[in-house]
Amino acid sequence: MTSNVPFSYLSHLECSRCEQRFDPARVQTFCPRCNAPLLARYDLQAAKESLSPQSITADQRPTWRWHALLPLTDPKNIVTLGEGDAPVVELPRLAVSLGMQRLFLKDEGRNPTHSFKARGLALAVSKANELGLRRLVIPTAGNAGSALASYAARAGIKASVFMPKDTPPANVRQCRIAGAEVTLVDGLISDAAVLAQQCVQEGWFDVSTFKEPYRLEGKKVMGFEIAERFGWELPDVVIYPTGGGTGFVGIWKAFQELAELGWLNSEERPRMVAVQAEGCAPVVQAFERGWDHCEFWQNAHTVAGGLRVPKSFADRLIMDVLHESHGLAIAVSDPEILSAQQELSKQEGIFASSEGAAPLAALRKLMAAGQINPNEKVLLLDTGSGLINVDMLY
Repeated sequence: MTSNVPFSYLSHLECSRCEQRFDPARVQTFCPRCNAPLLARYDLQAAKESLSPQSITADQRPTWRWHALLPLTDPKNIVTLGEGDAPVVELPRLAVSLGMQRLFLKDEGRNPTHSFKARGLALAVSKANELGLRRLVIPTAGNAGSALASYAARAGIKASVFMPKDTPPANVRQCRIAGAEVTLVDGLISDAAVLAQQCVQEGWFDVSTFKEPYRLEGKKVMGFEIAERFGWELPDVVIYPTGGGTGFVGIWKAFQELAELGWLNSEERPRMVAVQAEGCAPVVQAFERGWDHCEFWQNAHTVAGGLRVPKSFADRLIMDVLHESHGLAIAVSDPEILSAQQELSKQEGIFASSEGAAPLAALRKLMAAGQINPNEKVLLLDTGSGLINVDMLY
């Protein structure tokens, strides 16, 4: 690339509802008028003239080879632990057992801190570093706290983490070892979020899911990698475990941006399937009732802590993706999740997190209901390693 090509084609931030523009050179959270997430927008027409799939593939850096389509404007502010480029592996034995032809899984447990949360927090911490923020706070069910603690330590930034008391001990220890201040909270992630706001009032910056614009951009890279892995021909179906929904929305955003760049070989888009636990299924409820938003889910409970999100701040964006992709939302039980977790390990040697096993549980139900064609190319997303909470489950 020539020297006059910018490091990033970031143009502005935009409210996901009213489309008001915000300056990315200043610290931003969410739209104060709409109480809605902000989305990073890029000058994709200019990028189209300078970038190509070949130029991206030639760069060997995971995640940051996509820097032109990410929001960081100066490479000196990158905070990385080598996140990204998690493999997509074929699942031939499970495909046979399900009567399918083409079944794949993207194994995000290979990321630093052992989950896909590393992607989002790498971008959030890098952008915070660029904007001069030195104190970051997060409410979390576990993995996001581990990621923030690790990336903040890497950047020399202070981190404060609020977690439910039943968070996997591995996450708690990982945060504390990395030097984060950890507060254990009675209740759910929603209760942790209430207490985290006390730090915000004291000047800490909130990197909660969708409360700032940049975690989404890190998760978006999963969509870029999926397209690249399949030769710029997208799967027919993507099945994703959906709590806060950052990855679900991010993957779809990536597909939209790649289409605008003209890099995809087909106009067809995957059907996006949001998987939730029966004990906490606000997206499924909204989808089945035809709502454009979610109601707060009372008494949320599930063995998959990352799916125990009573209401996402980006619920309308999640519903938009479901409708735009002609997708589905489906709930699975805890026994189905645990059975799928064991099956995935025994059949294919992949020890997925409980959240990451939920897509396989959903696939079984969808196949039984005839909602997926056996000839379709299906991609499951495993969002983390099963080692994090194995002691709590078995």
